[in-house]
Amino acid sequence: MLVAALIVFFASAVLWDAFVRTPHARHGADAGPAPAASLAPPDTAALSRPVAAETAAHTAPPPPADGLSGTSYMVLLARSETRRRIRASAGRTYLNEIVAESQDSMLHRWDNRILSPVRVLLPPGRVANFQPSFLDAVRRAFQRWQEAGVPVRFNLDADSSSAEVRFQWRIQFEGERTGQTELHWDEDGHLTDAVVTLATFDPKGQPLGPDDLQVVALHEIGHLIGLDHSSDSTDVMFTTTKVRDLSPRDIQTAQLLYELAPGSLR
Repeated sequence: MLVAALIVFFASAVLWDAFVRTPHARHGADAGPAPAASLAPPDTAALSRPVAAETAAHTAPPPPADGLSGTSYMVLLARSETRRRIRASAGRTYLNEIVAESQDSMLHRWDNRILSPVRVLLPPGRVANFQPSFLDAVRRAFQRWQEAGVPVRFNLDADSSSAEVRFQWRIQFEGERTGQTELHWDEDGHLTDAVVTLATFDPKGQPLGPDDLQVVALHEIGHLIGLDHSSDSTDVMFTTTKVRDLSPRDIQTAQLLYELAPGSLR
């Protein structure tokens, strides 16, 4: 009788633990089904409460594209930062003047041309007063811009079939200039090709020497890398060049241009 009573007692204890006590959920990859309590009706009040701002900040999708231009929010944000950097550089550079004077509000420059230099055709001239030393003067002007830290390289030994930039010579320009640069770029502001024309006589009809020609080339190569005119006569990019070498503002303007992405600032 005693043994039978003990068997009944232990059997009752097992049944109590199996059917009455609340089961414990297991954590980890091998966790079993959710407890029965999770099948209870949802807390409708909890469902109607707003999501916490902190959670929303992490899970909210990016704003939709601008409805007018189709430009994404991130692109507009990057352009805003570019404009801020240009404004902050006023005085130290004249890039803000360049943007203000541009017709398309774009930055134009060569892109990724360190390992793949821009191919330049630099032929001898057949016009009056052309001197073979003029070619060396142009090469020195390119070297000066490279020494200034502009991250673009030029291969001055390209042939006519592969050249992206072509130099040509003429005796004299009409008006107060001794050089001209015509640039072309794609819709993203990347320069694609150019024609640079250099005169061998100044506007007054005086023949230019190699040192004079080097200054003219410095100015035109400034255009070639994407710069426009400065309003300061101490810069080589002044409309009518008054100095013989790059100014600190010339250098800093070119360096900032190549730190920023080309293209529209609108």
